[in-house]
Amino acid sequence: METLMPSINLAVIAPMLTVFVWASALLLVDLFLISQDNKRLTGYLALGGLALAAIVALPLWGTAASSFTSGPDNPHGMVVLDNYALTLSWILLLVGGIAIAIALDYLPRQGIEQGEFYTLILFAVGGMLLLVQGTDLIVLFLAVELLSITLYVLTAFAYPRLSSEEAAMKYLILGAFAAGFFVYGIALIFGTTGTLNLFDIGIYLNNHPGANHTLMLIGTGLVLVAFGFKIALVPFHMWTPDVYEGAPTPVAAFMSVGTKGAALAALLRILEIALPTLQSHWLPVLGILAALTMIVGNVGAIIQTNVKRMLAYSSIGHAGYILLGVMAVSEHGSEGFLFYLLAYALTNMGAFAVVIALEQRGEAAWSLDDFAGLWKRQGALAVAMAVFMLSLAGVPPTAGFVGKFYIFTAAWESGLGWLALIGVITSAIAAFFYLRVIVRMFMYEPVRDTPPFLYRGISIGIGMAFAGTILFGIMPSLIVSLAHSSLLALGG
Repeated sequence: METLMPSINLAVIAPMLTVFVWASALLLVDLFLISQDNKRLTGYLALGGLALAAIVALPLWGTAASSFTSGPDNPHGMVVLDNYALTLSWILLLVGGIAIAIALDYLPRQGIEQGEFYTLILFAVGGMLLLVQGTDLIVLFLAVELLSITLYVLTAFAYPRLSSEEAAMKYLILGAFAAGFFVYGIALIFGTTGTLNLFDIGIYLNNHPGANHTLMLIGTGLVLVAFGFKIALVPFHMWTPDVYEGAPTPVAAFMSVGTKGAALAALLRILEIALPTLQSHWLPVLGILAALTMIVGNVGAIIQTNVKRMLAYSSIGHAGYILLGVMAVSEHGSEGFLFYLLAYALTNMGAFAVVIALEQRGEAAWSLDDFAGLWKRQGALAVAMAVFMLSLAGVPPTAGFVGKFYIFTAAWESGLGWLALIGVITSAIAAFFYLRVIVRMFMYEPVRDTPPFLYRGISIGIGMAFAGTILFGIMPSLIVSLAHSSLLALGG
């Protein structure tokens, strides 16, 4: 009798399993062994869990395996392990680590320190890792929902601050709508192909080129809507500025990078594995979304005087840039996607960390005027913020410049020259509001009398982001070779 039990390979999910087990154990440790006055220890233990997961992933480099397969006749599993997934996992583990580091001082200063914050970050990172490894639509849906639920709670973590509660409610309601689109799209895709596995969907479409794919296209469109919400593509972006402004600043930083990166990584798998035969249908749609996202994100940032909202609109614009790498279905495009994601992660996390350093307890230091004269108050902080702004603008020799060069070149080589041109123009527009922050810091007199907070966690987070932004801008080959190896695995 044929068994229905799936074949499980624990090595495939070892890094993700490490994060989930560590987070579950940390909940108990925090509850029974850590006092209310020493919740920072929970944060240090959470950092240890992320580091352990990264170490567990090291010997798996070069592995190409899948887990939760249904048998030898169907070797395509629901979760895969390859160099592409490992590279993204290390990036997301780094993002989670920086988010925890900059929260270590922020939470007690704002009077909202709870051990659950750090475990929620771990569960969110675990959801991201599942999202980048999933090759089944149900698994991807579960990963998105796990990530979403943790982010809903983290957004509301600044209770009883009303802006935080309002942001969480907006995110929850709109996220529920996006989940509905995702489920309906999955149902239509399954009704057309009879499978939810990305590999099997690709095989079905390749074997039925002349079939009527109307329901398949509608289902694909609904799935793209769901991912568009998570990535904050225009016109599914309206929640982003309000949620980022209301959420605790470390959470906004974490969302701006981690959520986008994991969702775009999953979207790249879907497009390259399941839907390459439908490229003529989805490419124009994504092209329009990318163009609108770059334009609206950067133009919207110009009118902002609130730096936190400016970074929110900036993150929308950068989602459009990263999407170019996903759309350019080529080796250079995918390499550019991975490099740009790492460069953006370091730069944006660093910029948010500087904002955190300027915040006082119970006070939001998000106005442009709060950055006036920062060079005279804290020169090192002003230099770091200037580098982050230049990197976001794409100025050499920062990692942001190299990332944009790769992305725009790949788009041009793939026949998407019009999108590359829009990217260049919107980058020039973006330079205005990034340079505006630099001008305030170096050419204006100080408005605030209080010095910035530069405790150990914030200093480490800013230092890591600063070093990475400069290092990968000067020596991009360190990451390019890693990205090249990752995409060889994805292509195989």
